[in-house]
Amino acid sequence: MGTTTIPARYRDCPSFSFGDSPELASELAALVVSGRKRATVNTPDDPDCPEVGQMWIVLDGGKRPVCVIETLELTTRRFDEIDAEFAFEEGEDDRTLASWRQAHEAYFRRLGVFSPDMTLICERFRLVEVLAPMDAHA
Repeated sequence: MGTTTIPARYRDCPSFSFGDSPELASELAALVVSGRKRATVNTPDDPDCPEVGQMWIVLDGGKRPVCVIETLELTTRRFDEIDAEFAFEEGEDDRTLASWRQAHEAYFRRLGVFSPDMTLICERFRLVEVLAPMDAHA
């Protein structure tokens, strides 16, 4: 597969992958490219925590740049305070709060940090530009 050239206007942007595996990174990046995923959560100590107005290059599971997003909003909530609207905007699984809780509890347990009252940084973002087309898996 060919490499994606990052346009000069984005070369100073930080980059990251969603999730904790190459498969999850590609799946979630495809959801962003499709427009379905417009939100995510981080722990406060995550090195990839953004600032409002900051642009990021999203990488797929092969570390290839696929799109650029811009952070629109950051709020702090406990895990057990995430609501159905936010779960829907995350765009994963069937977009319900129940599936969000199940998937994210499993994710944070894999990281060894899960607690029902853990603090999360809730980010809403917009897709700025697609750098490489992807097949959406959703």
